[in-house]
Amino acid sequence: MEIDLGKVPFTMDFHPSDNLVTAGLISGDLHLYRFNADSLPQRLLEIHAHSESCRAARFINDGQVLTYVHLSSAIITGSSDRSILATDLETGSPIARLENAHEDAIFSLINLTESTIATGDDQGCIKVWDTRQRSCCNSFNAHEDYVSDMTFASDSMKLLSTSGDGTLSVCNLRSNKIQSQSEFSEEELLSVVIMKNGRKVICGSQNGTLLLYSWGFFKDCSDRFTGLSPNSIDALLKLDEDRVITGSENGLISLLGILPNRIIQPLAEHSEYPIEHLAFSHDRKFLGSISHDQVLKMWDLDDLLQNSVNAQNDQAAVSDSDSDEMDVDTKPPKSRKGAKRKNENANGVASSFFADL
Repeated sequence: MEIDLGKVPFTMDFHPSDNLVTAGLISGDLHLYRFNADSLPQRLLEIHAHSESCRAARFINDGQVLTYVHLSSAIITGSSDRSILATDLETGSPIARLENAHEDAIFSLINLTESTIATGDDQGCIKVWDTRQRSCCNSFNAHEDYVSDMTFASDSMKLLSTSGDGTLSVCNLRSNKIQSQSEFSEEELLSVVIMKNGRKVICGSQNGTLLLYSWGFFKDCSDRFTGLSPNSIDALLKLDEDRVITGSENGLISLLGILPNRIIQPLAEHSEYPIEHLAFSHDRKFLGSISHDQVLKMWDLDDLLQNSVNAQNDQAAVSDSDSDEMDVDTKPPKSRKGAKRKNENANGVASSFFADL
């Protein structure tokens, strides 16, 4: 199933309980579609959400908006124009807008708890927004370059982020401190997931190497997998605790096993352009992907995985030699700046995001 978006997409997300998918475009537009397996996708909304590119979009989880605003009625978006917007799904009208939410362009956004979201910008600042208090409740200067990806460990209340500066950071939301930061990698870190029941953190890098960190030992990676080199790993999506789906700059979507580390099988080829984002539909029937070909594709996940068991037997697995001890790095850490991002200079102070709800 394919949706021609008409412009290059930067982000996508599936509704948590319905057959809805949204996409944010380089033009600042936000699209919303309803889809079914036996019919063509139907566009429900097309709005000009931001004056510059819409880089991040997420449906709001239960309870994240005030009680008189229904859960399924809002999408949160972040933009390179530094604004955050909450949009009503039924009408396309803005529920609330926060101009100048960051000092630099917003690059990433995720849901945290029922009442908090987090945003990361081009200069490494992460902000946590409390929707009950209707304001920014914390800010972390976690990196020296753009915040490429974030993931959340809800049991320990730790927010993990990767950056173009080549580091992995761990922010403790209970103590409101940056708890740990890895040494500088020689490549940009572009994506991150938590696997192995919370024991491993997996990061995708610009040179196609997967870096594996043991939980609690974040200073240096404990293992590396180079099977996808030299193509950068722009997107990671956890299938289960032992398998992860990757999206690479050559447009390939692959299934990898973690410890033992191996390429189980290539799943699909979106296009010849980089994969910007991967996501599952709410029922996991579809795997969604977007790329610079301006098309949102939804793949039947069962069809993609039906030969994975046979494919596993054909792949040579590396032995599980990983341990929780940190590897010794004989080279001093080196800072490496990522690709230069456009910074917009505008005056103004971040005001209460949900004040208009």
